[in-house]
Amino acid sequence: MNAPARDDPAETRRAFAEVVNMGKDELRRWLNGEESRSVGMLPGGGRKAAGVEGESVGHHMGERIVELLGTKADELTEADLSDMLKVVGYVHRHGAQRPAGDVTDTRWRHSLMNWGHDPLKA
Repeated sequence: MNAPARDDPAETRRAFAEVVNMGKDELRRWLNGEESRSVGMLPGGGRKAAGVEGESVGHHMGERIVELLGTKADELTEADLSDMLKVVGYVHRHGAQRPAGDVTDTRWRHSLMNWGHDPLKA
């Protein structure tokens, strides 16, 4: 799929809905779990690992996605649409890096789930 045009809100919403395959409540439950908090990159670029303090970029974006999923289409702001495009881009880039083998309990899958996409549902 090609990236949605920045000036087409309907296409941005469609692309976002296509990559975010976790529902609002499902994503909220995931984000509240320890596996969700243990993966991703920190804002300064370091990798999130056990014992490392701070919220990962992906976990933070997951919280934002929960907000976006609860926002009506006609109430989305430019900032909302921009964040939706970030989600689409991340899911496409990270999804293309799928490791070989069973991905059920991998950092790769958990990171994508923080961004609202469970690759096992695809």
